[in-house]
Amino acid sequence: MFLVLKMTELEPYQQEFVLFKNELKSFIYRIIAHKEDTEDLAQETYIKVFKNMDSFQGKSSFKTWVFSIATNLVKDSLRAKKRWGENWQDLGKEYNQINPEVTKEKVQISQTSEHGKFVIREHINFCFTCINKTLLLPNQICLLLKNVYNFKVKEIVLITNLTEGKVKHAIADARKDMLRIFDYRCSLINQRGICHQCSELNNKFNPKQNVQIELNKIKLTKKSPSKNNEELLKLRLELVKNIDPLNAEGTNLHNYILENCPDWVEIRTNMKS
Repeated sequence: MFLVLKMTELEPYQQEFVLFKNELKSFIYRIIAHKEDTEDLAQETYIKVFKNMDSFQGKSSFKTWVFSIATNLVKDSLRAKKRWGENWQDLGKEYNQINPEVTKEKVQISQTSEHGKFVIREHINFCFTCINKTLLLPNQICLLLKNVYNFKVKEIVLITNLTEGKVKHAIADARKDMLRIFDYRCSLINQRGICHQCSELNNKFNPKQNVQIELNKIKLTKKSPSKNNEELLKLRLELVKNIDPLNAEGTNLHNYILENCPDWVEIRTNMKS
């Protein structure tokens, strides 16, 4: 039986929406990686939710229902876009190295933007977004919902319209791929890692700041020598949970990189071909 709600009956739902709005926006952003598009999709979600409240049957929590609407809108927005490649960070870095104007723009953002500061723990969060975007879209979504936004599997089933088995499989595959990629790339995890962006960018944007002191403040890096990769992924997820990518000290700097990365990759790839 559908619920037909009057305006006065909508108010509690509108108030609840406000309570988890930032969480919803950060979820969208981690998949979209574009601040302006995230704002548009969050607004579109709000409009669609309250335009269709009479179809909310109460079979799930209101929050779960809202996330299901947002997830469908996110999927639609990404339908024509390429999935990120595992080497996109490298290609983006290469393009930055041969294009001083890009470096100049990043330095300007870091020096003049209210939210342009480079913070290592936030860069680890930024890196998580990049790596997560290399996964299959259902795996991205299920991993985020379960391990960052604390939804239960039965709620993810309702949000994604996947079976319970497929949700569990998507989460397991996502974690497996994240472990493999981080083990290969991240020098914070072990000595085999190839990425040194945390220290390189810190030296560029915070030349007076001691990298090792900053790294030692982060549980992930302090415990990395004594933990296995599963435990380190858990610590990374713990760090990610505690950072709102849209309201952090380095939001504008990281957003600039994420928004422009696809174009940098395309230009660099064409230069090589």
